[in-house]
Amino acid sequence: MSPKDGSAHGTSDTPAAHAGTIAIGADLTVHRMGYGAMRITGPGIMGPPADHDEAIRVLRRAVDLGVNFIDTADSYGPYISEELIAEALHPYPSDLVIATKGGFERPGPNKWTTNGRPEHLRKALDGSLRRLRLDRIDLYQLHRVDDKVPADEQFGALAEFVREGKVRHVGLSEVDVAMIERVKRIVPIASVQNRYNVVDREWDEVVEYCNRNRMAFIPWYPLGAGSLEKAAGERAAEERVERVAKRRNATTLQVALAWLLARSDAMLVIPGTSKVAHLEENVGAADLILTDEDKRELDQLD
Repeated sequence: MSPKDGSAHGTSDTPAAHAGTIAIGADLTVHRMGYGAMRITGPGIMGPPADHDEAIRVLRRAVDLGVNFIDTADSYGPYISEELIAEALHPYPSDLVIATKGGFERPGPNKWTTNGRPEHLRKALDGSLRRLRLDRIDLYQLHRVDDKVPADEQFGALAEFVREGKVRHVGLSEVDVAMIERVKRIVPIASVQNRYNVVDREWDEVVEYCNRNRMAFIPWYPLGAGSLEKAAGERAAEERVERVAKRRNATTLQVALAWLLARSDAMLVIPGTSKVAHLEENVGAADLILTDEDKRELDQLD
Protein backbone atom coordinates (compact mmCIF):
# COMPACT_ATOMS: atom_id res chain seq x y z
CA MET A 1 0.00 0.00 0.00
CA SER A 2 1.27 3.44 -0.82
CA PRO A 3 1.80 6.11 1.85
CA LYS A 4 -1.28 7.81 3.23
CA ASP A 5 0.27 10.74 5.04
CA GLY A 6 -2.09 13.70 5.09
CA SER A 7 -5.70 13.88 3.98
CA ALA A 8 -7.68 12.00 1.38
CA HIS A 9 -7.09 13.01 -2.23
CA GLY A 10 -9.84 13.65 -4.75
CA THR A 11 -12.73 12.70 -2.47
CA SER A 12 -13.75 16.03 -0.94
CA ASP A 13 -17.05 16.06 -2.87
CA THR A 14 -18.15 12.56 -1.90
CA PRO A 15 -21.04 11.96 0.54
CA ALA A 16 -18.83 10.59 3.33
CA ALA A 17 -16.57 13.64 3.10
CA HIS A 18 -19.46 15.85 4.20
CA ALA A 19 -19.00 14.50 7.74
CA GLY A 20 -15.63 16.27 7.93
CA THR A 21 -12.27 14.75 8.76
CA ILE A 22 -10.41 13.51 11.80
CA ALA A 23 -6.77 12.71 12.51
CA ILE A 24 -5.52 9.29 13.55
CA GLY A 25 -2.17 9.97 15.10
CA ALA A 26 -0.11 12.74 13.57
CA ASP A 27 0.08 11.36 10.04
CA LEU A 28 -3.33 10.02 8.96
CA THR A 29 -6.54 11.87 8.17
CA VAL A 30 -9.82 10.17 7.33
CA HIS A 31 -13.45 11.13 6.86
CA ARG A 32 -15.49 10.93 10.06
CA MET A 33 -18.07 8.76 8.29
CA GLY A 34 -16.50 5.31 8.25
CA TYR A 35 -17.76 1.77 7.86
CA GLY A 36 -17.80 -1.12 10.33
CA ALA A 37 -17.30 -4.48 8.63
CA MET A 38 -18.59 -6.83 11.33
CA ARG A 39 -21.96 -7.53 9.74
CA ILE A 40 -20.70 -8.76 6.39
CA THR A 41 -20.21 -12.14 8.08
CA GLY A 42 -22.74 -14.88 8.85
CA PRO A 43 -25.28 -15.21 11.69
CA GLY A 44 -23.78 -14.70 15.12
CA ILE A 45 -20.79 -13.01 13.39
CA MET A 46 -19.69 -16.50 12.39
CA GLY A 47 -18.93 -17.93 8.98
CA PRO A 48 -19.46 -16.44 5.53
CA PRO A 49 -22.26 -14.02 4.65
CA ALA A 50 -25.54 -15.26 3.24
CA ASP A 51 -24.93 -13.14 0.13
CA HIS A 52 -21.23 -13.01 -0.72
CA ASP A 53 -21.68 -10.82 -3.79
CA GLU A 54 -23.71 -8.25 -1.86
CA ALA A 55 -20.98 -8.07 0.79
CA ILE A 56 -18.46 -7.30 -1.95
CA ARG A 57 -20.79 -4.66 -3.39
CA VAL A 58 -21.18 -3.05 0.05
CA LEU A 59 -17.43 -2.68 0.50
CA ARG A 60 -16.89 -1.26 -2.96
CA ARG A 61 -19.86 1.08 -2.68
CA ALA A 62 -18.56 2.37 0.65
CA VAL A 63 -15.33 3.44 -1.04
CA ASP A 64 -17.29 4.97 -3.94
CA LEU A 65 -19.21 7.06 -1.38
CA GLY A 66 -15.94 8.41 0.02
CA VAL A 67 -15.56 6.15 3.04
CA ASN A 68 -11.82 5.86 3.65
CA PHE A 69 -11.85 4.26 7.11
CA ILE A 70 -12.97 0.64 7.46
CA ASP A 71 -13.02 -1.06 10.86
CA THR A 72 -12.80 -4.84 11.17
CA ALA A 73 -11.29 -7.57 13.41
CA ASP A 74 -9.76 -11.00 13.05
CA SER A 75 -12.64 -12.34 15.17
CA TYR A 76 -15.33 -11.27 12.67
CA GLY A 77 -16.11 -14.58 11.04
CA PRO A 78 -13.51 -15.31 12.33
CA TYR A 79 -11.25 -14.07 9.52
CA ILE A 80 -14.11 -13.72 7.01
CA SER A 81 -14.46 -9.93 7.24
CA GLU A 82 -10.77 -9.33 6.64
CA GLU A 83 -10.74 -11.76 3.70
CA LEU A 84 -13.74 -10.06 2.09
CA ILE A 85 -12.15 -6.62 2.46
CA ALA A 86 -9.03 -7.78 0.63
CA GLU A 87 -11.09 -9.56 -2.05
CA ALA A 88 -13.22 -6.49 -2.70
CA LEU A 89 -10.71 -3.68 -2.40
CA HIS A 90 -7.12 -4.86 -2.89
CA PRO A 91 -5.07 -3.19 -4.28
CA TYR A 92 -6.34 -0.52 -1.94
CA PRO A 93 -6.94 3.17 -2.68
CA SER A 94 -3.97 5.18 -1.41
CA ASP A 95 -6.07 7.02 1.18
CA LEU A 96 -7.91 4.00 2.61
CA VAL A 97 -7.19 3.23 6.27
CA ILE A 98 -8.08 -0.28 7.42
CA ALA A 99 -8.27 -0.70 11.17
CA THR A 100 -8.40 -4.19 12.61
CA LYS A 101 -8.38 -5.75 16.07
CA GLY A 102 -6.99 -8.74 17.93
CA GLY A 103 -7.60 -10.23 21.37
CA PHE A 104 -10.70 -12.39 20.96
CA GLU A 105 -11.17 -16.06 20.12
CA ARG A 106 -14.44 -17.42 18.72
CA PRO A 107 -15.62 -20.77 20.11
CA GLY A 108 -18.99 -20.41 18.37
CA PRO A 109 -21.70 -18.05 17.05
CA ASN A 110 -22.19 -15.03 19.32
CA LYS A 111 -19.46 -16.38 21.63
CA TRP A 112 -16.37 -14.30 22.39
CA THR A 113 -13.43 -15.33 24.59
CA THR A 114 -10.64 -12.89 25.46
CA ASN A 115 -7.06 -13.92 24.80
CA GLY A 116 -4.48 -11.21 25.41
CA ARG A 117 -1.43 -13.45 25.68
CA PRO A 118 1.41 -11.84 23.72
CA GLU A 119 1.96 -14.97 21.63
CA HIS A 120 -1.72 -14.98 20.65
CA LEU A 121 -1.69 -11.28 19.79
CA ARG A 122 1.37 -11.78 17.59
CA LYS A 123 -0.27 -14.70 15.80
CA ALA A 124 -3.45 -12.65 15.37
CA LEU A 125 -1.56 -9.67 13.96
CA ASP A 126 0.42 -11.79 11.52
CA GLY A 127 -2.82 -13.43 10.38
CA SER A 128 -4.48 -10.07 9.83
CA LEU A 129 -1.52 -8.81 7.83
CA ARG A 130 -1.67 -11.89 5.62
CA ARG A 131 -5.43 -11.83 5.07
CA LEU A 132 -5.55 -8.10 4.41
CA ARG A 133 -2.47 -8.34 2.16
CA LEU A 134 -0.70 -5.57 4.02
CA ASP A 135 2.84 -5.00 5.26
CA ARG A 136 1.62 -2.78 8.09
CA ILE A 137 -1.70 -2.22 9.87
CA ASP A 138 -2.51 1.50 10.07
CA LEU A 139 -4.57 1.14 13.26
CA TYR A 140 -4.32 -2.05 15.32
CA GLN A 141 -6.70 -2.20 18.28
CA LEU A 142 -6.66 -4.41 21.35
CA HIS A 143 -10.19 -5.79 21.19
CA ARG A 144 -10.36 -6.15 24.97
CA VAL A 145 -7.90 -5.98 27.85
CA ASP A 146 -7.72 -9.59 29.05
CA ASP A 147 -7.98 -9.75 32.83
CA LYS A 148 -6.40 -13.22 32.80
CA VAL A 149 -3.10 -11.86 31.43
CA PRO A 150 -0.85 -9.24 33.08
CA ALA A 151 -1.94 -6.00 31.47
CA ASP A 152 1.56 -4.69 30.83
CA GLU A 153 2.40 -7.85 28.88
CA GLN A 154 -0.47 -7.10 26.49
CA PHE A 155 0.51 -3.46 26.12
CA GLY A 156 4.17 -4.36 25.74
CA ALA A 157 3.28 -6.63 22.82
CA LEU A 158 1.49 -3.74 21.11
CA ALA A 159 4.52 -1.50 21.60
CA GLU A 160 6.74 -4.19 20.10
CA PHE A 161 4.52 -4.42 17.02
CA VAL A 162 4.98 -0.69 16.48
CA ARG A 163 8.75 -0.92 16.90
CA GLU A 164 8.84 -3.74 14.37
CA GLY A 165 6.98 -1.63 11.82
CA LYS A 166 4.03 -4.02 11.61
CA VAL A 167 1.64 -1.50 13.22
CA ARG A 168 1.49 2.24 12.60
CA HIS A 169 -0.92 3.27 15.38
CA VAL A 170 -2.46 1.50 18.38
CA GLY A 171 -6.06 1.71 19.60
CA LEU A 172 -8.01 0.33 22.57
CA SER A 173 -11.56 -0.91 23.02
CA GLU A 174 -13.90 -0.83 26.03
CA VAL A 175 -11.56 1.00 28.38
CA ASP A 176 -11.94 3.81 30.89
CA VAL A 177 -9.75 6.88 31.26
CA ALA A 178 -7.55 5.28 33.92
CA MET A 179 -6.75 2.37 31.61
CA ILE A 180 -5.98 4.68 28.69
CA GLU A 181 -3.54 6.60 30.88
CA ARG A 182 -1.91 3.36 31.98
CA VAL A 183 -1.44 2.10 28.43
CA LYS A 184 -0.09 5.45 27.22
CA ARG A 185 2.89 5.01 29.53
CA ILE A 186 3.90 2.02 27.40
CA VAL A 187 2.69 2.83 23.88
CA PRO A 188 1.00 5.89 22.32
CA ILE A 189 -2.75 5.51 21.81
CA ALA A 190 -4.46 6.98 18.74
CA SER A 191 -8.06 5.85 19.27
CA VAL A 192 -10.59 4.36 21.66
CA GLN A 193 -13.52 2.22 20.56
CA ASN A 194 -16.25 1.97 23.20
CA ARG A 195 -19.96 1.24 23.04
CA TYR A 196 -21.75 4.56 22.64
CA ASN A 197 -24.87 5.92 20.94
CA VAL A 198 -27.64 8.47 21.32
CA VAL A 199 -29.36 6.40 24.01
CA ASP A 200 -26.30 4.84 25.69
CA ARG A 201 -23.84 7.42 27.01
CA GLU A 202 -21.98 5.47 29.66
CA TRP A 203 -18.63 6.54 28.21
CA ASP A 204 -19.20 10.31 28.09
CA GLU A 205 -16.06 10.82 30.16
CA VAL A 206 -13.97 8.93 27.60
CA VAL A 207 -15.48 10.95 24.73
CA GLU A 208 -14.44 14.15 26.49
CA TYR A 209 -10.97 12.74 27.21
CA CYS A 210 -10.47 11.86 23.55
CA ASN A 211 -11.61 15.30 22.49
CA ARG A 212 -9.13 17.00 24.84
CA ASN A 213 -6.27 14.71 23.84
CA ARG A 214 -6.86 14.69 20.08
CA MET A 215 -7.65 11.00 19.96
CA ALA A 216 -10.35 9.46 17.78
CA PHE A 217 -13.37 8.05 19.60
CA ILE A 218 -14.93 5.24 17.57
CA PRO A 219 -18.40 4.33 18.88
CA TRP A 220 -19.38 0.72 18.39
CA TYR A 221 -23.05 -0.17 18.38
CA PRO A 222 -23.67 3.36 17.03
CA LEU A 223 -27.18 2.47 15.88
CA GLY A 224 -28.15 0.04 18.63
CA ALA A 225 -27.91 -2.71 15.99
CA GLY A 226 -30.75 -0.99 14.13
CA SER A 227 -33.13 -0.71 17.07
CA LEU A 228 -33.01 2.43 19.18
CA GLU A 229 -35.93 1.14 21.21
CA LYS A 230 -33.95 -1.84 22.44
CA ALA A 231 -30.86 0.29 23.05
CA ALA A 232 -32.82 2.84 25.05
CA GLY A 233 -34.99 0.41 26.93
CA GLU A 234 -37.88 2.87 26.84
CA ARG A 235 -40.37 4.08 24.26
CA ALA A 236 -40.07 7.73 25.33
CA ALA A 237 -36.45 7.84 24.19
CA GLU A 238 -37.27 6.39 20.79
CA GLU A 239 -40.12 8.84 20.36
CA ARG A 240 -37.75 11.80 20.72
CA VAL A 241 -35.55 10.44 17.96
CA GLU A 242 -38.61 9.79 15.80
CA ARG A 243 -39.88 13.34 16.31
CA VAL A 244 -36.58 14.80 15.16
CA ALA A 245 -36.47 12.41 12.19
CA LYS A 246 -39.98 13.39 11.11
CA ARG A 247 -39.23 17.08 11.50
CA ARG A 248 -36.07 16.76 9.40
CA ASN A 249 -37.45 14.31 6.81
CA ALA A 250 -34.77 11.80 7.77
CA THR A 251 -34.69 8.26 9.14
CA THR A 252 -34.19 7.52 12.82
CA LEU A 253 -30.85 5.88 12.02
CA GLN A 254 -29.65 8.99 10.19
CA VAL A 255 -30.62 11.12 13.18
CA ALA A 256 -28.72 8.78 15.53
CA LEU A 257 -25.57 9.08 13.39
CA ALA A 258 -25.93 12.83 12.95
CA TRP A 259 -26.16 13.19 16.72
CA LEU A 260 -22.89 11.29 17.15
CA LEU A 261 -21.13 13.49 14.60
CA ALA A 262 -22.45 16.60 16.36
CA ARG A 263 -21.62 15.26 19.82
CA SER A 264 -17.85 15.70 19.49
CA ASP A 265 -15.21 16.51 16.89
CA ALA A 266 -13.41 13.41 18.18
CA MET A 267 -16.18 11.13 16.88
CA LEU A 268 -15.39 8.72 14.02
CA VAL A 269 -18.58 6.77 13.30
CA ILE A 270 -18.54 3.25 11.82
CA PRO A 271 -22.12 2.14 11.11
CA GLY A 272 -22.18 -1.38 9.74
CA THR A 273 -24.50 -3.17 7.37
CA SER A 274 -24.58 -6.01 4.85
CA LYS A 275 -26.83 -4.18 2.37
CA VAL A 276 -25.95 -1.46 -0.13
CA ALA A 277 -29.25 0.38 0.37
CA HIS A 278 -28.71 0.54 4.13
CA LEU A 279 -25.11 1.68 3.61
CA GLU A 280 -26.29 4.57 1.43
CA GLU A 281 -28.86 5.53 4.07
CA ASN A 282 -26.20 5.55 6.78
CA VAL A 283 -23.70 7.60 4.78
CA GLY A 284 -26.50 10.05 3.98
CA ALA A 285 -26.40 11.09 7.65
CA ALA A 286 -23.24 13.05 6.85
CA ASP A 287 -25.48 15.65 5.19
CA LEU A 288 -27.89 15.93 8.12
CA ILE A 289 -26.97 18.97 10.21
CA LEU A 290 -28.96 19.01 13.44
CA THR A 291 -30.41 22.31 14.61
CA ASP A 292 -30.02 23.57 18.16
CA GLU A 293 -33.63 22.53 18.75
CA ASP A 294 -32.87 19.02 17.49
CA LYS A 295 -29.84 18.69 19.73
CA ARG A 296 -31.67 19.96 22.81
CA GLU A 297 -34.38 17.37 22.27
CA LEU A 298 -31.94 14.53 21.68
CA ASP A 299 -29.72 15.53 24.57
CA GLN A 300 -32.59 14.78 26.94
CA LEU A 301 -32.06 11.08 26.33
CA ASP A 302 -30.44 9.27 29.23
